[in-house]
Amino acid sequence: MLFRTARRAKCVGSRLSLSADLLAMTETDILIIGAGAAGLMAARHLSQAGRRVRVLEARHRLGGRIHTFTDAGFRQPTEAGAEFLHGDAPLTEALLRETGQPWHDTGGTSYELLAGQLREAEEFMEDLPLLLDKLHALSHDMPLAEFLATHLPEDHYAALREQVTRFAEGFDAADAQCASAFALRDEWSEGGAEDSPRPLGGYGPVVAHLAKQCEAAGATIRLATVVEAVRWQRGHVEIACTGGETFRAAQVLVTVPLGVLQAPAGSPGAVRFEPELPEMRAAVAAMGFGPVIKVLLEFQADFWTAAVPEVSRPMPNLGFLFSDAAVPTWWTQLPDARPLLTGWLGGPAADRLRHTPDADVLALALASLSQLFGTGEAFLRAQLQAHRVVNWGADAFARGAYAYATVETPAARRVLAQPIEHTLFFAGEAVHDGPNMGTVEAALASGLAAAEHMLSNR
Repeated sequence: MLFRTARRAKCVGSRLSLSADLLAMTETDILIIGAGAAGLMAARHLSQAGRRVRVLEARHRLGGRIHTFTDAGFRQPTEAGAEFLHGDAPLTEALLRETGQPWHDTGGTSYELLAGQLREAEEFMEDLPLLLDKLHALSHDMPLAEFLATHLPEDHYAALREQVTRFAEGFDAADAQCASAFALRDEWSEGGAEDSPRPLGGYGPVVAHLAKQCEAAGATIRLATVVEAVRWQRGHVEIACTGGETFRAAQVLVTVPLGVLQAPAGSPGAVRFEPELPEMRAAVAAMGFGPVIKVLLEFQADFWTAAVPEVSRPMPNLGFLFSDAAVPTWWTQLPDARPLLTGWLGGPAADRLRHTPDADVLALALASLSQLFGTGEAFLRAQLQAHRVVNWGADAFARGAYAYATVETPAARRVLAQPIEHTLFFAGEAVHDGPNMGTVEAALASGLAAAEHMLSNR
């Protein structure tokens, strides 16, 4: 197998050239690349344990794929990235309590609109017991698409195959040709698509709280600092950044998104390691990382709740809407009555629009809403107060939204979880070995685990 044959890079003096003074001293104990949830959680734990910590963040803001914004005409804090709590989230809930933020369940009615037929969606997937029976009968893991073609090939299962594929690609931002059948089986066995609560006021206060605690414990955070290369040998790291700045430490924790680690050498945002890490590169290449486009549309009023002359297909008490439109998934902010519709496009469909201009994505979203609610695009544009398209796949410092499990992910994750020469460590939602991969909770847990590992490996 790939992970058994790849060999970890060794440090050889002739292959590595670090500054001479690095061998005698370091500027800090630990450098952390990335000020998202994993990086900030690790920085807080390490700095509070007395380590000298510096966090380097490529963006001009904190949070990474958490981005709560209040500009561009939106009435209230709005989530460009992470929005919900998924599954058990003790670390996330503890942080929300520290910031005094409550969280509340989503509300409203879920609708499904397929082939022009509107109905309330009582279950997130039809024939789920049959599907799970066949998944649990599998003797070995395989990609979801292969499972469907092999174990549900009959014509009368065509609708089920389409629904399962659509759900995996939308909800999990996964490619059905790669996604692990076992991982999806486990997710769906636990009701992985149930409504998830939202933090009141968004995730932004949590990010700010973590950063404040880091700095109070002596950590420093540098924004707008783009890492280009990590030069390392056992016990010594030198990080080169755009513009010529260099930072040194005894250890480094890399928390950049999986998509950045997968980026081709020399592409914007990519990080180079000297000497290179072939086993790490093979591991990240074998894991899944899904693109997502989020379309945020705030209107003057919630026109979709009742029949008006301009809207022929109202959806009273709308919570979530699943459809076969070009932008297929939409949700409101219920129980908050704010007239905000969030459009969601994930997986291969989002990948096809990775380089599409935002204006074209907005037009596609409005055309989808026109079709779904039976109204004109001119009416929608007249009602539109604020809009924003967030294309995470096109973001050089993310290159996608979150990880999903492939057949090879368990072996790959074990590679990433192991420190290299007690000097290089990796963390993030993709590295988390537990349920709810791809969530804020997974990122926090991974960052905390990596920090504890660093403290125990001095």
